Amino acid sequence: MAVVKSNAYGHGLLVFSKLANELGVDGFCVDSVIEGEKLRDAGIKKPILVLGFTLPNLFQIAKDKNIIITISNLESLRVWIKSKHKPQIHLKIDTGMHRQGFYPEDLKKLINHKTHIKTFCTGVYTHFASAKDINYPTFTDKQFKEFKIACGILEKLGFRNLIKHMGATGATLINKKYHLDWVRIGIGLYGLWPSRELEMQLGNQIKLKPILSWKTIISEIKLLKEGDFVGYDLVHRVRVSAKLAVLPIGYWHGMPRSLSDIGEVLVNGKIAKILGRISMDMMAVDVTNIKCKVYDTATLIGDAAYLASKSGTIHYEFLTRLNPLIERKVV
Repeated sequence: MAVVKSNAYGHGLLVFSKLANELGVDGFCVDSVIEGEKLRDAGIKKPILVLGFTLPNLFQIAKDKNIIITISNLESLRVWIKSKHKPQIHLKIDTGMHRQGFYPEDLKKLINHKTHIKTFCTGVYTHFASAKDINYPTFTDKQFKEFKIACGILEKLGFRNLIKHMGATGATLINKKYHLDWVRIGIGLYGLWPSRELEMQLGNQIKLKPILSWKTIISEIKLLKEGDFVGYDLVHRVRVSAKLAVLPIGYWHGMPRSLSDIGEVLVNGKIAKILGRISMDMMAVDVTNIKCKVYDTATLIGDAAYLASKSGTIHYEFLTRLNPLIERKVV
C-alpha cells in the first residue's frame, strides 16, 4: 500500500499517486475521505484506506466511492452503526503507541456489535511507535505480540479472514515477520529513510534516492555596501561589500523561517548562504562569489533530511509543509 496521505508527503497527491498506480502498487493509504475521493475522481480503482479519523457526514462519500475507513474506538463504532451509510471498515488496535486504537482487552466488547459489523469489517491493523532501529527491537516485538493477541480475540469472536497489516517503511525493512498481508510504505517510496539508524544499518544493501527537488529562480540581484542591513529586523549586516540574490520563495511556500541567516541553497551548483530573515514570500542569499544573473536557477531542496535537521525538525514535517498550491512537475 502506497501511503500518499498529506499530499503524498508534500510531493503532490495526484501527481505521485498516478505514477505509483502505473508502477503497480496494490492500493493507497490516505489521511481522509477527501483525499481518497480525489484519487477515485482521478480514475484510481485500487483499494483505498483512510488512516485518520472520519467525520460521520463523510460516511456516504466513503461508501459511494468504495473507500475503507478506520474505526479505532467504541464511540466511533456506535456512530457508524447508527449511520444509514456504512462504508467498509478496518479496526485499528492500540498496541503501545497510545494514539488511535482499541486496546486488545477491549475487543471483547465488540461481541455486542458483531452482527452489525461482521459484513463490513475487512481488516485489522496497528502502528509501530519506534520500528526504526534493527538493534533495538524490544518495544516493536512487544507491539507485535500484542497485535497477535488482538487478532486471536477477533478470531474467537468470529472475525475471520481479515486483512492484517502493521508495518510502515521502517518495520518493513527491519523484519519480514512484520509484513503480514499488507505493508504501508510511506517515506521510503519518496526515496528517504525513516531514520538515520536504518540508513546506517541497511544503506549498503538498499539504495534510496530522494525523488523530490525544489527549485526557483533569481528574481533580482543587488549590490550592498559595507554596513548595509538585509531584511526584516536588521538581523544581518554585511561587513564588506557584497552581492545578494533575491529568490521569490518564503515561509508561505514552505521554506522554514528557522533557516533565516543559517540556511543554504545552491546557485549554479555553488552554496549560497541565506541572508537575514526569510520573509513570507521571498528571501535573500549571498552570491558575492558566484557568477549568476536574474532568471538563473536556485535549488532549495536537494537533501530534505539535511535541511530539516538544520531547521530543527524532521524531513517528514519539512516535506509535508511544502505549500500544496505550488505546481509539482514530473521530470
